[in-house]
Amino acid sequence: MTWTVTPERYDPPESTALRRDYYGEVAGRYWGRPATAREIDEGLADDGVELLARPTGEFVVGRYGGTAAACAGLRVVDPGVAELTRVYVRPAFRGTGGGGLLLATAEAAARDLGVGRVRLDTRNDLVEARALYARHGYDEVPAFNQGPYAEHWFAKSL
Repeated sequence: MTWTVTPERYDPPESTALRRDYYGEVAGRYWGRPATAREIDEGLADDGVELLARPTGEFVVGRYGGTAAACAGLRVVDPGVAELTRVYVRPAFRGTGGGGLLLATAEAAARDLGVGRVRLDTRNDLVEARALYARHGYDEVPAFNQGPYAEHWFAKSL
């Protein structure tokens, strides 16, 4: 089986399911219990996902053997700077190379949008994500925001 990662809209059923799975996992890990459907709905309401479309960003979906298995979002926040967000690989597909392909595709989209630097924030408990970013050339940097869930900040010059 192989991965394909391509830009797609954020709102078709498969993309929406990936975003729901992403939110359910990160919220559940934070709370130490599974997130309810209602909590996921509330978390996704007005979350700015519409910015993950041209010209303000991009949403990419990774498919493993044709199955929607991963996603990542990119949004331009300043001239020349974009933030990586909603990076997610479904558990059954982890360890198969999808995370690195998501990052590469998001970085290519950033270059196409005229961006020279990609940054992101993440939490202490998302250890796998932090390792992924470090493995792919993201350096830990000083805080650039005060988000309630931001505990580590990374950036990469393209």
